[in-house]
Amino acid sequence: MSGPAAERTIWLVAGEDSGDQLGAKLMRGLRELSDRPIRFGGVGGEAMAEQGFRSLFPIDDVAVMGYLPVAARLRTLLRRIRQTVRDVVEARPDVLVIIDSPGFTHAVAARVRKRLPDLPIVDYVSPSVWAWRPWRAARMRPFIDHVLALLPFEPEAHRRLNGPTCTYVGHPLIERLAELRPGPDEAGARPAGPPVLAILPGSRRSEIERLMPVFGATLADLVARFGPIEAVLPAVSRHRALIERLAGSWPVPVTLVHGEAPKYALFRRARAALAASGTVTLELALAGVPMVVAYKVSRIEEAVARRLIQVPTIVLPNLILGQNAMPEFIQADCTAPRLAEALAPLVAGGPARDAQVAALARIDSLMRLPGDDQPSRSAARIVLSARRAS
Repeated sequence: MSGPAAERTIWLVAGEDSGDQLGAKLMRGLRELSDRPIRFGGVGGEAMAEQGFRSLFPIDDVAVMGYLPVAARLRTLLRRIRQTVRDVVEARPDVLVIIDSPGFTHAVAARVRKRLPDLPIVDYVSPSVWAWRPWRAARMRPFIDHVLALLPFEPEAHRRLNGPTCTYVGHPLIERLAELRPGPDEAGARPAGPPVLAILPGSRRSEIERLMPVFGATLADLVARFGPIEAVLPAVSRHRALIERLAGSWPVPVTLVHGEAPKYALFRRARAALAASGTVTLELALAGVPMVVAYKVSRIEEAVARRLIQVPTIVLPNLILGQNAMPEFIQADCTAPRLAEALAPLVAGGPARDAQVAALARIDSLMRLPGDDQPSRSAARIVLSARRAS
């Protein structure tokens, strides 16, 4: 067959930068595996545009998080949801893939399902139903046919919570192991000079403002114990001025680096890390860097979290391992003396460091896909075979 009738039509709807990155990789995987040309449509960002994607509107219109920012832009969000639904209904694609950002993408999917009840809908990235608001899993079933999970424990969580069919397709970080880990010439060699400590205070302004003072005091405590330490902080570009100002008040100097390549180069030579809870802890785990994890939120957020969070740890590597191998210090426990006390054996070496290194080594086997498959191709296979759930 030739011409438009031979095309597959796949609509992708992403709602923020991380979903845009996943969408771009998925597009590449779909093109590699499809036996026919594919016409794409929907909502995406710059990474998807580099793959030839034309977004219905700028992704920044819907890339908002938090109750107050959402409330402030509610009219725009509702308008963009309606516009996206109309676009999908008019296009009638072979499959709709919503990517992360459930506040936006699930609203689209639920409305599309009412208008096009036979259209297969795939959700790329499971909401954290295993951590909080578990009832969301069952509520997804009427409008989601298949969930593509980035974490290996998520399919079991959806089964337990009566959610949609869910398959682990691998985390995109699996595709970047060569960048995260030392090469043959670096492996096993401890860098000359002071031990290198990676300091990662988060990517959101609120995280940076709460954790930077504590992290600076922790670094001073470690230097008092060990002598010189080479502290390196990968600064998020959009908060560069804030990080430079806060780091400038630290009693111990720290080197700021910018961009993903310098950050991964730091991971390849870091002795240990002090990190805010988040995806970066998974990056560190796959890089094999022992870490101490910290987090602070407002008192209101803490009160809400205590009522809603359903898991014994907020550290992703710990959840994957099923054990609290990486020490975490949350809220009142997040103090410089406690963080320094936990970091000290990781920097100095000994049983505590050895135990964490051994635990981190297990991450590989737990996250690896059969046949060393790539996440983007694994996800693409399911999308290409998507069917409406009965």
